[in-house]
Amino acid sequence: MGATEILAVATSFSLLSGWRLYATVMAVGIAMATGWLHMPTHLAALDVLANPWVIGAAGVGFVAEFFADKIAWLDSAWDSIHTFIRPLGGALLTLAIVDPADSTWQVIAFLLGGGGALLSHGVKAGTRAVVNASPEPFSNAIVSTSEDIATGGLIALTLAQPQIAAILALCLLVASIIAFFALRRLLRRLGASLRQTFSPDTALAPELADAKPDLLTR
Repeated sequence: MGATEILAVATSFSLLSGWRLYATVMAVGIAMATGWLHMPTHLAALDVLANPWVIGAAGVGFVAEFFADKIAWLDSAWDSIHTFIRPLGGALLTLAIVDPADSTWQVIAFLLGGGGALLSHGVKAGTRAVVNASPEPFSNAIVSTSEDIATGGLIALTLAQPQIAAILALCLLVASIIAFFALRRLLRRLGASLRQTFSPDTALAPELADAKPDLLTR
């Protein structure tokens, strides 16, 4: 792969890390261990991802996340714990792919990789906060399973066709930005509705309404 393709693959993986960090690391490690993903010689730092211990640890994290992500409110707690882990993992994954001889590009890759992972993580966490407000119990499992399928397909597409990884990364970035602002407005409306519902003034309103006729007859 050329420099452009490598950077595109790194960007795609950083965004996917915000959704499923462990699945991304495990998939990249397996692809490198099996020879599916070939990196240039200056990317020797990524060889650690092909280590069986690293793949095994990522696999344990993937299994734990797979089940935790499908239980209401536990998924939000899991997302809160990973608020720092996912962006850092995405940043380090991107940093390892960039030529270590170029410190400027390393700083840029670290910032963009962490920022991309943080953005997609924010979209995921915001989506789950909205889904958890739903009274029915199946929406979490449906959304989580959809994310699993989408992440697996996007990882496979990035590994199989690195030439189109740049287009994929751009689409993911644009979709994440749009979803972030849409979820931000939706969460604000949901918060305002909850505050209005549980406000003491709102709770006293029916009592005051009942008291008005009595006051008028006196």
